[in-house]
Amino acid sequence: MLSLIVYLPVLVALVIMFLPGTKMVGRVAALGAAANLLLSLAALAAYLSTGASAQGGVASFELQENFSWLPELKIGYHLGVDNLSILLVVLTTLLTLIAIMVSWKPIEKRVKEFYIVVLVLEAGMLGVFVSLDFFLFYIFWEVMLVPMALMIGIWGSSNRVYAAIKFFLYTLAGSLLMLVAIIAEYITHGTLDILRLMQMGPGDPRDFQNLVFLAFTAAFAVKVPMFPVHTWLPDAHTEAPTAGSIILAGVLLKMGAYGFIRFAMPITPAGAATFAPILVGLSVVAIIYGALVSLVQPDLKRLIAYSSVSHMGFVTLGLFTGVWLHQLNLGDATQGIDGAIIVMLSHGLLTGGLFLCVGAIYNRLHSRQISDMGGITKPMPIFAAFFMIMMLGSVGLPGLSGFVGEFLTMLGAFRADWVVGTITASVVIFAAWYLFWMFQRVMFGKTTPAAEGEHGHAPFRDVDWIEGSSLFVLSALALLLGIFPGPVLEMLHPNTQTLLLTVASHAPGVTALADILPFFK
Repeated sequence: MLSLIVYLPVLVALVIMFLPGTKMVGRVAALGAAANLLLSLAALAAYLSTGASAQGGVASFELQENFSWLPELKIGYHLGVDNLSILLVVLTTLLTLIAIMVSWKPIEKRVKEFYIVVLVLEAGMLGVFVSLDFFLFYIFWEVMLVPMALMIGIWGSSNRVYAAIKFFLYTLAGSLLMLVAIIAEYITHGTLDILRLMQMGPGDPRDFQNLVFLAFTAAFAVKVPMFPVHTWLPDAHTEAPTAGSIILAGVLLKMGAYGFIRFAMPITPAGAATFAPILVGLSVVAIIYGALVSLVQPDLKRLIAYSSVSHMGFVTLGLFTGVWLHQLNLGDATQGIDGAIIVMLSHGLLTGGLFLCVGAIYNRLHSRQISDMGGITKPMPIFAAFFMIMMLGSVGLPGLSGFVGEFLTMLGAFRADWVVGTITASVVIFAAWYLFWMFQRVMFGKTTPAAEGEHGHAPFRDVDWIEGSSLFVLSALALLLGIFPGPVLEMLHPNTQTLLLTVASHAPGVTALADILPFFK
């Protein structure tokens, strides 16, 4: 089932390649993406039916496919999902379908190539989430880099080539350091099977784990992106087409956090414990920086891009305050990590929805400048309602998914250190400031001539069925996760416990920032 989910988009891309003309290309791509979404939901149902949970100190992976691929090098074709990866697989297939559907009208050049690029990108992203062999994982990690860069560089805005090259170089630099870490693990243990490395890696010497963890961090921090390696993100988001921004915000940014949870923390727990205080500090800086820079952005898309830096800072904050809490033995450390994962899922729904809204405005106004907007509520009331839901969810309004994740993350931050918790909580005020101010300027105020259909402009139309149905699904899921987070938290809890036990049992004694100073000497 997992192989079918990964490679179905490639098969659909091959069909599209041989279709005559471009009239049906978008529909065929959407049909293939919809089929893959149904398959991923079937995989989720199959996973839940197994009653999978953490067993024997190692997370339980289901739906596994494990075949000998390159026996001389001990490399296997090993796929499988646990409770986190299966949720990310469903999120990926959902957002890919939405990205394809909202591209039917805006994409007018190289139409066939565009949908092929999107489908190959989907295959690469899905492969990352289901790979349980490092060789296979690295192939998929690199495969998704090329189509994303092409999407930005060919179908993006005026500065698209610069943004595409910057994205490619940042990601490639981090990936090469991760490759060094993978090779080091292979030389040390003679295997690239991730489940085996989860069992053997924690026993490695502490200095070795520190170095390998740093190499992993180089790749995953770029993808999150963490401060100070975040500068590629605003350019990539601003220049990418709407589909690219949805996928970038909804899925690609999650791969950095997924890498920390899946590889860096369980395989090198001593490294995670050693550098947790530093990564907590960088996360706090990212949260503050992203919020403050968002306040002064004149470009609507760039404002939301910088808000992603701030929101993803909550993810890494939750992950590493969880590790820190467990070392200090100051309370329930699972709250921070569970909160981080909820923020990941929520950010995919809400920020993906915000970029969809920006794309809808741009298709009508052909401008992203906030100064060119105003009074959009009058001609587009349904759109305004969906935009408000996405905005309020990003602010952290109780009842929407953003509140659940940020609340748990801040709870973990307060327990780890009251200064960290206070600073993090205060930044929520800035988030409300820039998002409400943005909403007021775009949706209310004096209606622009373009919105009213003056000076030769056609009056703005409210959402069409594609935009409306996509925003409805994302809003409904954000509302469902905000009101009933319990089932997802219960689903995630066993793996969180296993992860923290691995870190605690193999990395005792790291309790404060000062403990890592001898490493730097």
